[in-house]
Amino acid sequence: MTARPNPEWTSVSTGDVALGARYRAAGPRTPVLLVHGLASNARTWDEVGAGLVAAGHPVLAVDLRGHGRSASVPDEPGTDPTFAAAADLAGVCSWLGWSRPLVAGHSWGGNIALQLAADRPDLVAGLVLVDGGWLHLGDRFADIDAAWRLFAPPDLTGWSLASVREVLADAHPDWSDAALEAGLANLEHRPDGTIRPWLAPERHRARVASLLAHRPRELYGRIACPTVLLAAGDPPEAGAGEAAASIPGAMLSVFPGGDHDLQLQYPARVAAAISALG
Repeated sequence: MTARPNPEWTSVSTGDVALGARYRAAGPRTPVLLVHGLASNARTWDEVGAGLVAAGHPVLAVDLRGHGRSASVPDEPGTDPTFAAAADLAGVCSWLGWSRPLVAGHSWGGNIALQLAADRPDLVAGLVLVDGGWLHLGDRFADIDAAWRLFAPPDLTGWSLASVREVLADAHPDWSDAALEAGLANLEHRPDGTIRPWLAPERHRARVASLLAHRPRELYGRIACPTVLLAAGDPPEAGAGEAAASIPGAMLSVFPGGDHDLQLQYPARVAAAISALG
């Protein structure tokens, strides 16, 4: 892979699936793997990646299966999307030749990063959980139908890209233009002018079901690397404090007034928290 100072789209291999990714090369510091959340995309890490590159880290932000520019291959019958994504990340690190990267995950990506760190303590040198990694949907919902009523994506039929951008900008007045464009990249912009989420509804539902079944608190004691939790809100969700108290040596940093997408709202602070681990 050719080293370049600015992010470029590339393709990385998990061993059996090609994933789209945003790659930035830099100096000799610890490489960083960035993992987006559910129905999101790699571009949401662009401004964080810029800060990490400036600090000397090689950076790769990956599009998970079914998201963004990654292959939209069907889920294998009987596989769990969270566990499959964690295995994909291990495969990407092997393909890149990264033996001890820092791994940061947002939201569902935090749960995935936590699973990877628990399964592969030999691989993950440091873990940053960005308003996720402690998501226990099973504590809140009795079944997938109840969870889906809250987490199903909005129907965008008849919406234009400009109208979605306006809604996004109104909801996040402190986001930069780059952050807004990264949010819009969650959607496929089709030649006929229509838009739709990259992640198909049935695959979205499967990932919500995976979160419903995932048990992060069973993994906390298995984390062997330095860990930082970045939590939005004042106070943050109770799960953040539980995770910080249960993961050995973990540090909790709270963002009062922060929204769920901390990497888009406060990219410099998120980059600094990641870089501090290596």
